[in-house]
Amino acid sequence: MSKEASEYLPNDPSFATKAIHVGSEPEQWHSWAMVPPISMSTTFKQMAPADFKCYEYGRSDNPSRVVLQKCLAALDDGKYGLCFASGLGAMTALVSLFNSGDHVVCGDDIYGGTNRLMRLVFSRLGIEVSYVDTRDVANIAKAIKPNTKLIFCETPSNPTLKVTDIRKVAELAKSKNIISVVDNTFLTSYFQRPLTLGIDVVLYSLTKYMNGHSDVIMGALVTSDEEIYKRLKFLQNAMGIVPSPFDCAMVTRSLKTLAVRMREHMSNGLKVGQFLENHPAVEKVLHPGLPSHPQYELSRSQTHGYSGMLSFYLKGGLEESQKFFKALKVFSLAESLGGYESLAELPSVMTHASVPDEQRAELGITDNLIRLSVGLETVDDLIKDLEQALKAATN
Repeated sequence: MSKEASEYLPNDPSFATKAIHVGSEPEQWHSWAMVPPISMSTTFKQMAPADFKCYEYGRSDNPSRVVLQKCLAALDDGKYGLCFASGLGAMTALVSLFNSGDHVVCGDDIYGGTNRLMRLVFSRLGIEVSYVDTRDVANIAKAIKPNTKLIFCETPSNPTLKVTDIRKVAELAKSKNIISVVDNTFLTSYFQRPLTLGIDVVLYSLTKYMNGHSDVIMGALVTSDEEIYKRLKFLQNAMGIVPSPFDCAMVTRSLKTLAVRMREHMSNGLKVGQFLENHPAVEKVLHPGLPSHPQYELSRSQTHGYSGMLSFYLKGGLEESQKFFKALKVFSLAESLGGYESLAELPSVMTHASVPDEQRAELGITDNLIRLSVGLETVDDLIKDLEQALKAATN
């Protein structure tokens, strides 16, 4: 592991043990199965009308979902976990806590789908949203109104990897009695635990690193606040945006290797970032784990490391970017992130195409900004692939 990798906040020494055992205890099953059985039943027998043991109906609760939710809560040092049909499903439940006329302060550099949901769906329902650069918490404070109910940010952000001071956001939110939420998809609970820094709710697209195999769509919310949990639990059932038992079992399986996978993602991502920083065809690299990042010290102070996510500006424009993508052989041109395979994409026309042109320009989401999700392949092969693609792009 590089020098930079060893200087982050110390991690939970029992993380891997929790990931393997919490929620999967064999004693809870009649068979004492080491691998939790998948319960596909949509309904459960009752002893008398409205008199049931543990479960009533599959939408309300399911043994396979409960196993996963317990594990997710433990990994974030939280008390309660809730799973949803997608990351945007989790976001939908979260914003549904609020009413028409309420106000949300939201990070300006967020996943394009979250931006679209806020801007084109919840705005129609009367929820007002202000987008601010959350790198300076003073911007959040200025945007707060008497009707502000939620502060939401991604850190690191997507796709320009800005870092927000989580402790300061939590302190500000608590002083104003506002719910604070951090999207922790890029780092996972292995590298960052916002709840321990004072945040009320953590949001995940489990589709990404937490599952890590590019074969499940799912989202989650984790909190230690009982009142918030009860309200979200009601919405999970009432809105019906729940995942299948099979998918829950798949993510439970994946969490057992999360610690191992994230360490390798970090190692590969740092090496790729260092290579790109020294390449003449690259204008700038955005990676909070590199000392060149303007918030490198802040990142070290609130995380335990970093994932395989980075972005870089290729010298040139759309034409050079198109040549770069066409030349790739190991990296695949595809949306999403966090799987074992390495992916490359052009946010301006892919994941963030729904963001208005002027907002993309302000954020620096240009046609030469390339986002990489560095996977688990042999890192020398990844670097060779990038080297020949950069050469093809600038010839």
